[in-house]
Amino acid sequence: MTKLALTIVAVSYLLGSIPFGYLLVRIFRGQDVRNTGSGNIGATNVARAGSKGLAIATLVLDALKGYVAVALAFWLAGSHRFTAGNIQPNLYDSSPQMIDSRTIFLLAAVAAFCAILGHMFTVWLRFKGGKGVATAAGAFVALAPKCLLLSLLLFAIVFALTRYVSLGSIVAAASFPWLVLWLNPAERNTAPILLVITASAALIIARHKDNIRRLLAGTENRFR
Repeated sequence: MTKLALTIVAVSYLLGSIPFGYLLVRIFRGQDVRNTGSGNIGATNVARAGSKGLAIATLVLDALKGYVAVALAFWLAGSHRFTAGNIQPNLYDSSPQMIDSRTIFLLAAVAAFCAILGHMFTVWLRFKGGKGVATAAGAFVALAPKCLLLSLLLFAIVFALTRYVSLGSIVAAASFPWLVLWLNPAERNTAPILLVITASAALIIARHKDNIRRLLAGTENRFR
């Protein structure tokens, strides 16, 4: 179990740490996106660098790496069992030695957290990265798709009313743990699972601290 958990943590972090926004702008425009706008490597700042096409690609790829991290965790945890303290392949055995569904979902939640962490603190850019919104969206859609869709709906409503990407992102992140608690089956909203999901949402909100200050001061930039 320990080996499996560590594998999921490491792989998820490394997937999340791929700085697609930085790479796309560097490759196709010869620029460092960190010298533009907020200095963020996410899709919103890539758009500020002058390329909506690269911004869309960044959004999709950042979301995809979060999705792949969680999907891979589900696959790894769901296809192994405990035997004599080791992890061994077990695709078809339905014996009690199989990892239970709560543990599988917890490992998937950990994968989501690590992918988001990797995006925010990427090893390839001296542990400086983005705010994790797109990566979280991809991870959360693999983790709890109905909850993520409702969070995205809240984002869309807030954004349409205010034109603040940051405020929509904060509201969506804050709502997700509550939606998991409300909509997910009992085995998928245990205390450890909710703790990891809440920590993921808290990370995203914390990374928006400067946006929160500007929102309170009335100086936050609206997306146009």
